[in-house]
Amino acid sequence: MELQMLDFVDGARKARGTVVIIDVFRAFSTACYAFANGASSVIAVGEIDEARRLKSSNPGWVLVGERGGKKVEGFDYNNSPTEIEEVDLEGKTVVLTTHAGTQGLVHATSSDQLLTGSFVNAKTTVQHILSKAPSRVSLVRMGVEATRRANEDDLCSEYFKSLLLNLPFDTSKIKTTLRVAPSSARFFDDNKPWSPMRDFDLCLDADRFDFALQVQVRSAGLATLKKVSR
Repeated sequence: MELQMLDFVDGARKARGTVVIIDVFRAFSTACYAFANGASSVIAVGEIDEARRLKSSNPGWVLVGERGGKKVEGFDYNNSPTEIEEVDLEGKTVVLTTHAGTQGLVHATSSDQLLTGSFVNAKTTVQHILSKAPSRVSLVRMGVEATRRANEDDLCSEYFKSLLLNLPFDTSKIKTTLRVAPSSARFFDDNKPWSPMRDFDLCLDADRFDFALQVQVRSAGLATLKKVSR
């Protein structure tokens, strides 16, 4: 199996084979919590206007998203596991747009199989990948606003690599390692209530969920995620 590490939207465009788009803080952690609360699908979109158009045509759908970490005006929830942790989403379609993660999904158009990457469902995602015996796996780290490397996505890619290659990795050190990372500071800043402290813990709860998230339907500007159980 050939393993490739890539970054940002350009990396998503170049990715081939089985592609995992990694966004720990917070897109694909949030998506997992949405499915855990009963969502039937999550439609990842690149543009805010596209999300609003989908909501206009489907009033029962739930809008989740951010720009600059803050909830998009008129949306139901921010891109935050804490905000949706207790929300009943049974049978609902969620439309998600973010500055980084969803951009990777909609631009990874050359993949054979496209999945999300986060700590909360990493092990099951890798088990699903290995069950397909792919010849190439591309890990795409979306980073901060899809422009700068982020410690959490780098570390998550290393965890995926360890699982794919059966190498050791100590998950007990994830939170202590990332507590001092620059991109974690917002969760401990009282002046940034849109990034609650609990998001830090919820996003780094390794292997909490026993399902992978895979793109099942893709068209221009959007990608529909479905839950895939092991």
